[in-house]
Amino acid sequence: MAGMVLERFLADEAATARLGEDLAMSLRPGDVLALRGDLGAGKSSLARALIRAMTDDAGLDVPSPTFTLVQSYEARVPVHHFDLYRLSAASELDELGFDEALAQGAALVEWPERAEAYLPKTSVLIDLVHQDDGRLARLSGQGAAFERAARSLAMRNFLERAGWGEAQRHYFIGDASARSYELVSLAGLPPRVLMNSPRLVLGPPVRDGKPYAVIAHTAQSVAAFVAIDRALRAGGVSAPEIHAQDLDQGFLLMEHLGSEGFLGQHGQPLAERYAAAAELLAMMHGKTWPDRIEAAPGVFHDVPPFDRDAMMIEAELLLDWYVPAISGGPASDALRAGYAKQWNAALDRLEGREYTLMLRDFHSPNIIWRGERTGHDRLGIVDVQDALIGPSAYDLASLAMDARVTISPEIERRTVDAYIAARHKAGAFNEDEFVETYAIMAAQRNSKILGIFVRLEKRDGKPYYLKHLPRIRDYLRRALAHPALAGLRDFYTAQGLLEERPL
Repeated sequence: MAGMVLERFLADEAATARLGEDLAMSLRPGDVLALRGDLGAGKSSLARALIRAMTDDAGLDVPSPTFTLVQSYEARVPVHHFDLYRLSAASELDELGFDEALAQGAALVEWPERAEAYLPKTSVLIDLVHQDDGRLARLSGQGAAFERAARSLAMRNFLERAGWGEAQRHYFIGDASARSYELVSLAGLPPRVLMNSPRLVLGPPVRDGKPYAVIAHTAQSVAAFVAIDRALRAGGVSAPEIHAQDLDQGFLLMEHLGSEGFLGQHGQPLAERYAAAAELLAMMHGKTWPDRIEAAPGVFHDVPPFDRDAMMIEAELLLDWYVPAISGGPASDALRAGYAKQWNAALDRLEGREYTLMLRDFHSPNIIWRGERTGHDRLGIVDVQDALIGPSAYDLASLAMDARVTISPEIERRTVDAYIAARHKAGAFNEDEFVETYAIMAAQRNSKILGIFVRLEKRDGKPYYLKHLPRIRDYLRRALAHPALAGLRDFYTAQGLLEERPL
């Protein structure tokens, strides 16, 4: 288990509990934490703290598995606690279901030296030794599990620098990217959100020597979030206040805007909330936004344009991932050429249209409802790092055709109507041009999402996104019903891209 080594001095049981939380936040299925130390070194205490953090139950009874050899716990990632002290031979791990446990969960292993050769080479070894009046934890290993553990410990260091070193950490939410979020709490203070935003790993070149993320203008660092967040707050939008930041490592400590989602009790869209969000967009689109914003002294973020290259490479995700999934083979050259021709003709129609700051993912997962407030302050906006300068209609299409929620045609119309009414009230507004742009952007976005959701299943092992495909196809059919998109609609129909097909 050669590799990097990290050390933590644990002065008391509270420090041990914090290390357990830190490790819990980093755990993923397949991870192995090997706890090594003499009797009384604190292995069981650390394991107990980690399991309680994983189950989010501070009072959970966590007995030692000395006699049962293994104890399992249901959690965000199932945790299996092994004690190998009474193991006669390493091969007995097979009888304990060790490999099966790792297939769908993580393992904590006490006395790993009894079966060290059997454990994965990517195991994280945690040596616990007495030191002064406390204990020293020495972490070593290599691979993704150790890197995640090291990053989680760096997040604790960040909290300490922000005056929140003794805060409790609770897993909050992840998303389709590498970002994740935690809720951190400290006695006497409102909870805050800890954002973990690693620098984007650029993939291989896909066109003109550039990776997909560069062409699509995906944010590469947390500086983009900080800059856009600051601009929104200055413009009267309720984005989270940032209390502490580390742009180099990608850590933010932010205001917690609330826990009430944008949907009803049963996950249904609430028309009045969608209308309120549309009115917020109308307010935003009546403003002039900067395209260069300071994220920190001397650190500037240039807001990229949603240019044709970005629009096209996003739309082509349908060809790259969705078409092979429904046809069993790659998109043909003829299909690609026809697709590009029709999309370029549609995008030509955007010439001279209204462009402004577009948040790109303005939909229910990223909007917090704060009903006790008034006006636009009822809406808290998060996940803004990928904002671009593009057609104003894009964000309304993102909202009114919510990718993860079935929006009926009636609620879609009410949402769009609320926006249009607010724009007319504010001054001159070309409704016909906007409605056409809305249809183009809705078609582009939903074509992209068909590809992304298949990619999340095929490449990233996230099959639950496939359940959304019928909804996205319905949205796409609605968008293509606009007369300006007749050619694109006929092409999609002829190629079978709008048909209901099981994957």
